[in-house]
Amino acid sequence: MRAAISAIAEKGAAGVRMSDIAARAGMSTGHILYHFGKKDRLLLEVLVWSEADLGSRYQQAADQAASPAEKLALFVRFYLPRHQGDERYALWTQVLAQHHDDEGRHLLTELSDVWEERLEAVLLEGRASGRFADVDTAEFTIRAVAMLNGLSGDIMFGRPRWLHASADAFALAALERELRPPARP
Repeated sequence: MRAAISAIAEKGAAGVRMSDIAARAGMSTGHILYHFGKKDRLLLEVLVWSEADLGSRYQQAADQAASPAEKLALFVRFYLPRHQGDERYALWTQVLAQHHDDEGRHLLTELSDVWEERLEAVLLEGRASGRFADVDTAEFTIRAVAMLNGLSGDIMFGRPRWLHASADAFALAALERELRPPARP
């Protein structure tokens, strides 16, 4: 998996060949094909592995956070791509562009659902502690993820506005505005 991520980072998900990955892994292309069958399946499995790794790193950071507000900031930081060409997002883009069978669609849905569940947990904790407004959790999550996905596309595209401004700060400010509890009289 690390060999695949490395090859994808260098050549891009669309340009990487099974032989590139095999060479980095010190295996034959036939060995890779035996385990994954085809490039599309390998990319999907690499995405699953990458998301598990990212999710683990997010959870470790969130477990150390002192407040729901810090967890929300971490969520945004871990969700958005770090830069134009971010390997993890390039991989998402490549995998989403493929035609998937039911199993593949199920895996992609599960990966997306995990991020939504993480955000919902932060919202519920913030609401329970009185730090966040009482928003409709499901509706807020859909809006928040849609906004973050749009920003992700802008970052990956290399939209100039994000060269001098922080997409993380922009997204966090938008989410915090909606989550600000009403002023107490």
